[in-house]
Amino acid sequence: MAYKMTGLTKGLLATIALGLIGSVGWNFFLKDKLASDGAKTQAVAAGDSKAAAPRPSSGKLGSPGNPLRVSLVSFHGYAPALVANGNSLRTQPGSIYAQQGLNVEFVINDDIPTLTTLFESKAAQCAWRTSDFWAQEHPNLRNSGHDAKAVVIVDNTQGADAVIARDASVQKIEDLAGKTVALLQYTPSHGMLIDAIDNSSLTARAKKQIKPIFIKADEGTAGVRAAFVAGNVDAAVLWDPDLALAVRDVKGAHVIYSTKTATNLIYDVIVCDQRELAKPENVEVFQKFVDGWLEGVTAAKAKPDQAVEALIATEEYFKLLGSKEGKPFVKGLFGNLLWTDLSDNARALGLAGGVNHYERVYSRFDQIYRAEGSLANPKSPVITPQDSFDYRFIKAALQRNTQAQASAARPVETFSEQGRTTAMAAQAVVTKPVSVTFASGSAELSKRAQLVIDKEMVPFIENNGSAYFELSGNTDSVGAASVNEALSQARAKAVASYLEKQWEISRSRLRVTGYGSARPLCDERNPAASDMSLDECRGLNRSTRLAVFGK
Repeated sequence: MAYKMTGLTKGLLATIALGLIGSVGWNFFLKDKLASDGAKTQAVAAGDSKAAAPRPSSGKLGSPGNPLRVSLVSFHGYAPALVANGNSLRTQPGSIYAQQGLNVEFVINDDIPTLTTLFESKAAQCAWRTSDFWAQEHPNLRNSGHDAKAVVIVDNTQGADAVIARDASVQKIEDLAGKTVALLQYTPSHGMLIDAIDNSSLTARAKKQIKPIFIKADEGTAGVRAAFVAGNVDAAVLWDPDLALAVRDVKGAHVIYSTKTATNLIYDVIVCDQRELAKPENVEVFQKFVDGWLEGVTAAKAKPDQAVEALIATEEYFKLLGSKEGKPFVKGLFGNLLWTDLSDNARALGLAGGVNHYERVYSRFDQIYRAEGSLANPKSPVITPQDSFDYRFIKAALQRNTQAQASAARPVETFSEQGRTTAMAAQAVVTKPVSVTFASGSAELSKRAQLVIDKEMVPFIENNGSAYFELSGNTDSVGAASVNEALSQARAKAVASYLEKQWEISRSRLRVTGYGSARPLCDERNPAASDMSLDECRGLNRSTRLAVFGK
């Protein structure tokens, strides 16, 4: 029996489902359809497996009589899979999957059944999940007596999620203090905003002055965009296509912070039932599934118009979107999202010698949403990120593809002093203060200081994979200004040297400077205004800061 979900989790599922439908579908009179879908979502969440009833099947998994069933939603990130299936939800003769000898059936479930419901009803063996959603649902799945693992990263948003504002005075995350921000709760938008605020230079009091306006689940991203367009809020957090439409339709609307800068934050993965993954006879099935999807990525990148046609041919939402906004609009959405190929998977999973971004993000979102109280069972044990991904299939594909190995080993981003100068002509989009402590009068890094850099500074840099940074040393107001400035400069250089030597952070990404006491984050003459003691205020000002500048 499917576990009984809390009302909070039910709201989460409805929120995500409706958000993915988007405003264009809303404008095409899909509201009535969504109302009935919402009722189905409630039934599924309550454990009603009839809402996701499987077709009769016979034969080996992946055969014509028993295709591998994969639950998806209407989203352009999954276009390569549809291309691999012959522009169809079911495998077509001559398609990539047909040539692999695998039969796949993609099932569009915009009402987002839980993984428990899908697996218990056998309506699907695999399903999409965003990296944040997966980190939320995985503990709940375990609590229900089931388990699953991700098998492939299918896309990485790079500009398709963003914090936007209408007022020209709001140019960075810190400017949101005292502003209203519309968004959908417990979605990638919510997680992205929390992460940005947590890493900002705002005081605890100022962070509380940001006023989130959680749009009702049944309004979805359409409601977020409507609130922004109507001028009812100062800012919004959205994803495409509503993001693109909001920026286009509101005069002066602009992006403050997006995944074009935070390139290593939001991923989509395909998660599969552990019972099926554990069967020896299914190893080849899942390997072919992963290989076929990745081959579809290559095909879709080579012929993006075919990807547009695949979406329009299989998903009513994109048929309507293409009809109203035009196929070029749909194609334009591809520019803010990376369909991840084999080398991208290897890089994101740390298989090319770099940071495992997937595991870092899984852990980060688990922390964020536990703190927000979004888990159905707050006491659910923490699942190690290594236990959330089945690496067998990507590793096997990589082992036999030397070209992908070489590609994965090359840096994705290139940085230069000229690029840094250009990027820093604009304002920083967010600034993170880090308390890197030094002995009095010294610029030598202690082991403790190095550990702080490793835990608090490096993940922030890795998150913002395409960004340049100003790394500044700062002091409190105690002592001579000239001494403080020289010491802060020396300390900033020491941190930059450590980042370069130990973490291979290119110095061309960093502008290193020392401001002494010239740029306080807290007024030491009136620390109470920030709800701080004088010692706390001075401690905040004595920080090494990373200011983010997008390319």
